[in-house]
Amino acid sequence: MTRFVFVTGGVVSSLGKGIAAASLGALLQARGYKVRLRKLDPYLNVDPGTMSPYQHGEVYVTDDGAETDLDLGHYERFTGVHATKADNWTTGRIYSDVIAAERRGHYLGGTVQVIPHITDKIKEVIQAETEGYDFVIVEVGGTVGDIESLPFLEAIRQLANELGPTRSLFVHLTLVPYIPSAGELKTKPTQHSVKELLGVGIQPQILLCRCDRPIPENERRKIALFCNVRPESVIPAYDASSIYAVPISYHEEGLDREVLRHFGLSIYGEPEMGRWQRIVDRIRAPEGEVTIAVVGKYTNLLDAYKSLAEALTHGGIAHNVKVRLDWVDSQIFEDDEAAVARLEKVNGILVPGGFGERGTEGKIEAVRFARERRVPFFGICFGMQMAVIEAARNQAGLKGASSTEFGPCAEPVVGLLTEWTRGNLVERRAADGDLGGTMRLGAFPARLAEESLVREVYDGAAEIHERHRHRYEVNVNYKDRLEEVGLRFSGMSPDGALPEIVERPDHPWFIGVQFHPELKSKPFDPHPLFRGFIGAAVRQARLV
Repeated sequence: MTRFVFVTGGVVSSLGKGIAAASLGALLQARGYKVRLRKLDPYLNVDPGTMSPYQHGEVYVTDDGAETDLDLGHYERFTGVHATKADNWTTGRIYSDVIAAERRGHYLGGTVQVIPHITDKIKEVIQAETEGYDFVIVEVGGTVGDIESLPFLEAIRQLANELGPTRSLFVHLTLVPYIPSAGELKTKPTQHSVKELLGVGIQPQILLCRCDRPIPENERRKIALFCNVRPESVIPAYDASSIYAVPISYHEEGLDREVLRHFGLSIYGEPEMGRWQRIVDRIRAPEGEVTIAVVGKYTNLLDAYKSLAEALTHGGIAHNVKVRLDWVDSQIFEDDEAAVARLEKVNGILVPGGFGERGTEGKIEAVRFARERRVPFFGICFGMQMAVIEAARNQAGLKGASSTEFGPCAEPVVGLLTEWTRGNLVERRAADGDLGGTMRLGAFPARLAEESLVREVYDGAAEIHERHRHRYEVNVNYKDRLEEVGLRFSGMSPDGALPEIVERPDHPWFIGVQFHPELKSKPFDPHPLFRGFIGAAVRQARLV
């Protein structure tokens, strides 16, 4: 029997619903249950693929090619369960499907309305592909009281009534702020937030109260009394030094026990939390430190690189070192030639993905610095393309080398991809077609060259599968000329048409990849490339 846990948020945004949902999934998983997590987003975009990182943060890509909310990255990192297209639905996607069905005559001439047609669709996608799971945890995006969230709240209210209390549970995350001038924690915002939920017919059974200090017993009883829940169901959600300490904190406060109690399941025994504690211990007491310069264009909003930052942390965990990230706006290298000195003391340089021409010359300069100074270098997606352009310009003598993404150029070392294969199918895109969902998305195979660094990094694997999100590719016609100057193409698509990985055999550690390895890294299983990159940085720092 599948049970559904609905996680909502109130008072303000960014309280940590995604981490709360992921932590609960991890706790239930540690008790031996099979879990799945999914996210309902209230915005009208079909998916976040066309949204600016400054608007939405990172776009997380699944194996099956869905562009999704960054919270799905937390779900995968905490539980190891691979997300799919079925696990992230937006208002735009819901409405698109309903409107398309109406155009096909699916509703037999009936008037299509929010209730029941939109809410029925929401209930349908919540329950889709859930057979065999003990728990499905559904996070509802946005803040209770926002008009955008109302169809989702109505849908989960209806679904809970249909499932009954033995198969449904509402968890509400709120804020309990501390007012320094009064010297008190204030419960009124939580009371009002629950009142908003009650106004749409939802009574939460568990409250997660975000706070920066312990909530006194009398305040917890007050919250329980006014919000109509058991005092034991008022769970403090403390600020944590690391997101990987959150599952431990929630367990200590009794979250998993309250969930099991609600469903009438056994709460005897303790979940296996040893691996979480080992991760936290390594983060809190590292044996050394390395500094990695991340040279990008969205460094003012670090959510744009959420999975990247976590994957670098995982690499540090693998070597028991702290990874200090120096976020460098690539444009500074274009405006100030002396700015390159900022890279003098770092132990590794990473150039991440991105779109558009702004900041590209600075990224190329960062690549050149890493190559000439023999600093460990890691280029991801756009970063790999910049590494190829740098080699073409500064080593192969192709001064006009560039990407057609920025306009016509003399040497199109990087060009628009309009056709590729996925399994036995050929996918095609037009240069003037829609932007949304038209990139090479999802997991694709790559074959690794023998006696290459990258094959060693992947523990001898001859073929790998990694997740992509890009529209432009390195032009394979330049492969021979670039290999003549020392840039080895060590990973290729199975048909040999698409370069996937480049490296420099004459460099301590220099790898560029066309895919996004950060999307598959987990604290218990750091991605091989991040483990290898941080290992090279450790050697660079002479900590080993």
